[in-house]
Amino acid sequence: MTFTDQLARATRQNQSLLCVGLDPEPSKFPGAWAGDASRIFDFCAAIVDATKDLVCAFKPQIAYFAAHRAEDQLERLMAHMKAVAPDVPVILDAKRGDIGSTAEQYAREAFVRFQADAVTLSPFMGRDTIDPFLAYADKGVILLCRTSNPGGNDWQMQRLADVPGQPRLFEHLAHLAQTEWNTTGQIGLVVGATFPAEIARVREIAPTLPLLIPGVGAQGGDAEATVKAGLTEAGTIVVNSSRAVLYASRGEDFAEAARRVAMATRDQLDAARA
Repeated sequence: MTFTDQLARATRQNQSLLCVGLDPEPSKFPGAWAGDASRIFDFCAAIVDATKDLVCAFKPQIAYFAAHRAEDQLERLMAHMKAVAPDVPVILDAKRGDIGSTAEQYAREAFVRFQADAVTLSPFMGRDTIDPFLAYADKGVILLCRTSNPGGNDWQMQRLADVPGQPRLFEHLAHLAQTEWNTTGQIGLVVGATFPAEIARVREIAPTLPLLIPGVGAQGGDAEATVKAGLTEAGTIVVNSSRAVLYASRGEDFAEAARRVAMATRDQLDAARA
């Protein structure tokens, strides 16, 4: 089953457009776990167990594990998610961007070591950045397109004088991802929730690609505007919320609080879809 098929199934089964991002910061862990990096797996597994029926995907951010020498805990977490939520795809948020044999190793890291169903990539170096990942035929490749950070304007909003119509860089990338790069149907795009007009523009250019949309929740993205801008019958969206769910409580009820926030966000997105 392809990543796109997995995503569609999880969206239907859980009636959800919500992705919970797993960005563990030990300093924010509850109670006696606070500051203890050895509890990363325990914390994230509790969040997964509390929200697995409310989401269409999970998205662990690899830097939050690697910074604490917790890659082994990420491996355990990946296995745990496969065991308790086998129908929910896992997107490894790695934002890799290299070529040749190095890209091959990054692809092996994502899809063989960590068993991810999809991975985020930076396409700045071009098509050969993503080719080694596309060699894994059942996996998803989600390219940074229009990001929510202020510095994204430095490149993504610049016009390309050598391309007919002088599109902005993010528009040209969306076009390539929808057309000549997407020969195997594995590509999706990252578009930030803080720019709903640009979500709509990406959807216009790339009508069938899944869009991973971070920024709803702590970053202030509007759930209703996001859904209306990006969701169509032909193209699904995956709306990520991380901190608002993970750190809904610093008490022993952190998992229950995470579930409440995830459920409210899921329902808000579903209401906008209706």
